[in-house]
Amino acid sequence: MNENSIPNDGGVSLFRYRSAKPAPRAMITLPRNMITFLLNGEKTVHFAGVQVNVKPHQFVMLAAGNCLMSEKMAAAGAEYHSILILFDSSVIANFFERHPMLIDRPVRTADPLPFLLFEKDEFLVNFTRSLDSLLVGDKPVHQQLQKVKLEELLVYLAVHYPNQIQQIGNMHYETNDDLLIRKAVTSHITSNITVEELAFLCNMSLSTFKRRFARLYEKSPNKWLLEKRMEKAAEMLRTNNYKASEIFSELGYENLSSFIQAFKQIHGVTPKQYQLSI
Repeated sequence: MNENSIPNDGGVSLFRYRSAKPAPRAMITLPRNMITFLLNGEKTVHFAGVQVNVKPHQFVMLAAGNCLMSEKMAAAGAEYHSILILFDSSVIANFFERHPMLIDRPVRTADPLPFLLFEKDEFLVNFTRSLDSLLVGDKPVHQQLQKVKLEELLVYLAVHYPNQIQQIGNMHYETNDDLLIRKAVTSHITSNITVEELAFLCNMSLSTFKRRFARLYEKSPNKWLLEKRMEKAAEMLRTNNYKASEIFSELGYENLSSFIQAFKQIHGVTPKQYQLSI
């Protein structure tokens, strides 16, 4: 899925998404909130300060905004398959207004999350199947029917998952720029997310992100991340006696040689030499 594949025609939109090959991590701007029902495969979504992994026995609501998204096939040769519902925030506001006896007005939280993850129970499994049956063939689903299906889902969640439905009204990610940068970098220290992707998650240009980062940390983001990752590496080598080959991927490196080179750049010795010295 890429940014251009996300429709933005207002109201509620229901559609199917299939892919025959794994989708690498992509920068996605969601113009509206999105619900993803997985039928086959897994999805990982990164926001500035948090990430969520979604499997077929789950479904997720994602807030509108910038995120990094990747898809994983369930098995070699399998097809990634999901059903998506996109909806405006006004749809949620209208739902709360029309059901005052069903659900309390959501309370604003100090640190709202940009997603809500649900486990599928028997009803939700059958609900996913009902969406699947609506999307058979090329005939578009009537707009009113799309709205009814989203309403059905929201009513069910309000009755059976009242704590989560309260959070839907808070499902956004608004914060000041400095706090957003701090959250983005600290939550992705051990991932292989690039500085360009971090800037995207913070909804900033690369130059603006680097300038504000340097003001906060008095270092470039690349240098700061390298030092933090190598601090974590040294701790793992020292306290748990791990081998470099056992931890490089956990620290966001795609291969052992690049990890060893990075470790030596910061500590002056290879991981093995470091362990021998202590």
